[in-house]
This record gives sequence, structure tokens and C-alpha cells, in this order.
Amino acid sequence: MKRLLRVLHAFSLVAMLFALTMLLPLFISLLTRDGALHIYDQAVLVTLATGGLLWLLTRSARGDVEGRDGFLLVAMVWSLLPVFGALPLILHDPALGFTRAYFEAVSGLTATGATVMSGLDELPISINIWRGQMQWLGGIGVIVLAVAILPMLGVGGRQLLKAEIPGPMKETKLTPRIAETAKGLWLVYFLLTLACLGAYWAGGMPFLDALMHSFTTMGLAGFSNHDASFGHFDSPLLEAIAITFMLIAGINFGAHFLALRRRSLWPYVSDPEARWFLALMAAGVLVVALHLWLSGTYGDFSTALRYAAFNTVSVATTTGYATADFGQWPSFAGFFMLFLASFATCSGSTGGGIKMIRARLLYTQVYREFVRLVHPNAVSPAKIGETVVPNHIIFAVLGFFFIFIATLTTMTLLMMASGLDEVTAISAVVATLCNVGPGLGAVGPSSNFSVLNDFQIWLGSIAMLLGRLELFALFLLLTPVFWQR
Repeated sequence: MKRLLRVLHAFSLVAMLFALTMLLPLFISLLTRDGALHIYDQAVLVTLATGGLLWLLTRSARGDVEGRDGFLLVAMVWSLLPVFGALPLILHDPALGFTRAYFEAVSGLTATGATVMSGLDELPISINIWRGQMQWLGGIGVIVLAVAILPMLGVGGRQLLKAEIPGPMKETKLTPRIAETAKGLWLVYFLLTLACLGAYWAGGMPFLDALMHSFTTMGLAGFSNHDASFGHFDSPLLEAIAITFMLIAGINFGAHFLALRRRSLWPYVSDPEARWFLALMAAGVLVVALHLWLSGTYGDFSTALRYAAFNTVSVATTTGYATADFGQWPSFAGFFMLFLASFATCSGSTGGGIKMIRARLLYTQVYREFVRLVHPNAVSPAKIGETVVPNHIIFAVLGFFFIFIATLTTMTLLMMASGLDEVTAISAVVATLCNVGPGLGAVGPSSNFSVLNDFQIWLGSIAMLLGRLELFALFLLLTPVFWQR
């Protein structure tokens, strides 16, 4: 019980910090007089009051969150914060209902971009900014922000950071102290967001649009304040800026941090994951462009390349912007882009999917098996670059891949059993589990997830949470071993 109270105490602090983030859309509502000011008054008050009351009730349990309790706190934050994030949405539009407002908030905080809202151009600008801000916060993780601050309040952070950041970032100490690491990651994230904002603004995007899209670009999240998504702007320059920053956000933020600290590009050059990521993006764009051109979807290659470049990078990096209804493209293109989205981004980035590092390790293990079949006594270590990967890491990746495929298959079957056609079902699950955003079929870029029923919406919410926490952090809580002493 004391351990649970300690976790609840830490969550109360995160909830109060989250309430303070609502002050930005509140300020924008005040400046623009968009009529939503009272919404944030209520949302901030409810969130602060809930966090404050929980803090008072659990203050006697104040202390460091240790060991496996970090996973419990991470799961609690990502599943319960969307309840507070949904408040401005449901207060603005009560007809939205809790199920769909929660889905929208989960989509925001997991940086997914799947939406159930339409009429975005007519929404108060502060509501759209709040949707984008949730994605920005979720992009690199609310927990990482909390880790930088909670140690000052008596709540340690190493276990939180380990539970939150995927891949090799778990075992890499970028700085000697965990709080310094978190602050450094957020500094890089903030500076890149400022650069993205400035580039959009200089490229001709109105300031508040630029703010919204800088949030959702760096979070690889994809919410827009226009129903036509990024296609609203119809600007090759803005599309090029977006592609650049989506690629930047798809690379491990540890590499960005080290590059900034060392004033060197070597961290990028020496990162084999980044090289594979960029090469795959270039190859994917070329494949889709050629297919669109040869199939006659676009009459000339330059037009095909423009639309293929933006939409392929957007989907493959799990951002989810669209400048065309790729659901109407030949089916190969849409499924190929979703295939890339399942693994293309780097570990430690703001993207979703199984991550490039795991895909590389799976490929390496398959090749090792081929070698073993031909040369049974040969020693063939798994390597990433010049680093030999221990077998226990290979086994962990194989276990992750199994549970990923099992989850994908089970949820797809549940979607189909609830009435969805095959294309919509599988693409909806891939889009939510890999935190992509739009899918194909009924949930394609020309539509949204509002066409789903409540059962399907809840499945999507669960899939987004599982994807954001990379499956194990949530499934672990369902195992008896987690709760045993």
C-alpha cells in the first residue's frame, strides 16, 4: 500500500504540472477572444484541484519511485492524463461525449494524430492549439519533463526515464545525472520546435498555424487545425520544411543532444540507425513516386514525387499529415507507407512503431539463422555497427516482435468482428498501434475515426496507449509477477 501511495503522490505532482500547461491555450484564448476562455478556467481548476487533493492525501508517502513502480507510474500518467486533457474538448462540445473526447486526448498525448473531430477550421483557435500542445508534450514524453523537475520535489526519476524512453536510450547515460539528461533532451526538443516554428512562419504560414504545426511536426503527431490537413496550404516550400523537420524528429534525440553538446555532426554519422532511417526514407519516397507515376495517378514524375515525398515521409515517420487523399491512390502505395510506419523511425525519437533498431536486429537474427543452417559450428555474433549485441537483447527483441504481431492480429480480428471491413480494420489498428494517425478505407485521410462505434473507439484508445508505451510497460501490469513481492 505504501508503494501505491508513493506512486499516487508522484502522479499528483505530474497532474498539477499538466494543469499549468493549459495556461498557454488560456492565454491564446484571452488574446484572440475566441470565446473559449471559460473552458480553460474550469479545466485548469478541476485538474489542479484533483492533483492538489491527491497530493494532500498522499503527502505522507512522499519519496522516490523505485524499481518496477516506475512502470506503474508511467502507465498511470499515460492512461489518466488524457482524462484531464479531454476536459477542454468536452467542455467546448458536450455532444462529443467522454469516449470520443478521451480518444482525442489519448491521440494527442500519445502523439498519434487519429482524430474524431471535424470542422477544425471553425474551432476556436485555442482548442486547436491545445490539441497540438498535447501532441508536443506527448512527443518526447510528459514523463521526461517530470523527471527534470520531480527530483527537486523529492521524487526521483531514473526508473521513470527508463520506463518511458524506448530502445538504446534506456541504457545510455547522456549525462551523469538523470535530471540533467531530461533537461538536455527537452532543451534540444524546445530549440528544434522554435526552429520549426520560425521556418513555417518565414515560409508564409500564419503565426498561430505555424505554432500549431510546429508542435505536431516535432511530436511526429499530425494534428492540424484544418480539415484538409497540411494540404490546406498547398505550398511546396512549406511541405519541404515539414519534410525536413519530420526527418529530424525521426532521428534519436540522443544524437541531437550529443551533436549540440559536442558541436559536431559525428553523432549522426556514427549512428547506424540514423543512416538506415534516412536511406529507407529516400528509397520509400522513390518507390511510391515511381508507382504513382507509372500507374498514371499523376501525369508527370515531378508531381508524383512532390506528393509521394510529403505523404510517404509523413506516414512513415508516424506523423500523419496529408496533402492528398492517399486512400484513393493504388492500394500498394497506402499499404507500403503503413508498412514503413511500423518500423522506420529511430529509437529515442518521437515516432511510433517497433523502431528501426529492432527491425535491424530482427534482420540480423534472420541472417544469423541462415549462416547457422549452412555452417552449424560457425560463430556469427549479432552486430550493430561495430558493437556486438548480447543474445539477451536479441531474445527481448524477438519477444517484443511476437507480442506486437499478436496484439496487431488480435485487435484487427476484434475490429473485423465488430463490423469493419478488412482494409479499414487492419489499417485502423496499424494507425493506432504504431501511432500513425490516418489509416485507409473508412478511416483514411479524407475521413477520420468518428465513423467508428464506441467499442471500436475504445479499442483504438487502448492500441494507442499500448503503442506509445511499447506494449511491455502496460502488459507487464497484467502479469502476476509484477504484483508479487
